[in-house]
Amino acid sequence: MRISGFTMVKNGDRLYYPVAASIRSILPIVDEFVVALGDCDDGDGTRAAIESIGDEKIRIIDTVWDLEKYPNGTENAHQTDIAKEHCSGDWLFYLQADEVVHEKDLDEIYARCAQLKDDEQVEGLLFDYIHFWGDYDHYQHGHGWYKEEIRIVRNHPEIHSWRSAQSFRRIPAFDGKDYRQKEGTYKLKVARVKAHILHYGWVRPPHLMMDKKKSLDTIHKGAQDVAELYKEASRHFDYGPLGQLARYTDTHPAVMKEWIEKMDWQDYLNQGTEDDRPKGERGPQDRWKNRFLTWVEQKIFGGRPLGGSRNYILLKR
Repeated sequence: MRISGFTMVKNGDRLYYPVAASIRSILPIVDEFVVALGDCDDGDGTRAAIESIGDEKIRIIDTVWDLEKYPNGTENAHQTDIAKEHCSGDWLFYLQADEVVHEKDLDEIYARCAQLKDDEQVEGLLFDYIHFWGDYDHYQHGHGWYKEEIRIVRNHPEIHSWRSAQSFRRIPAFDGKDYRQKEGTYKLKVARVKAHILHYGWVRPPHLMMDKKKSLDTIHKGAQDVAELYKEASRHFDYGPLGQLARYTDTHPAVMKEWIEKMDWQDYLNQGTEDDRPKGERGPQDRWKNRFLTWVEQKIFGGRPLGGSRNYILLKR
């Protein structure tokens, strides 16, 4: 059995992505790791960070991003597909540049891949998610945050990244452009794996969190709309009251040790429960409706999400 790891990234160093830690987190169980590295800004150290890992399994594919040809976030999916197409494994393990796997889960992941290798009905593996927020001690568990997602898929040419690269679908005769199409696409049949993806995408110094938001919004909305959207925005992102969130009590992956130790924005965070932000500056998770649905999910349905759609067909395996 052969497993390939793959990812895509651009300006990961400038935007505070722990890309090297992400790659290192699954290197022990993959036979290769393919990185689609976009045309980074001058002075960005993403390539140096990846090369500093010093592992022959890692292969960098240089790419150029085209937001006109791939608008509305689909360049993320296109770049993911580029990396996927260079993989040679039976199973393909996708991690975004801010996603990390704990070393304690590696044996379980590898064993699950081996167990299901010859079960052709299983097209992918479904992971649980933890979305850290603001610091390394709190995470979002409310309504609207995806609790699970596909991160391992079979090496099949009809399986493609989908929409803004959050997930995957089977797309026969894909034209290579419309990553948001629904007609003629098929949800993957997946099995669960008892492992987590630890998502650190919302843990950054507040000024870099604002830079990352602008970058993501540019990919989805275009530079002109983003310039207008952020014309009067604060220089620093406000995470709101962390005391309202779930507290993380487990250990972090060993590869995140350096990142956690260099955290220096504690003084910018509100560790209490009172929200003193203007209403216009609050995110969707702070709205009364979503907070009420979060309460219902947690108190009545035992954490099971209400509504929403699943981009997969879950098999009993």
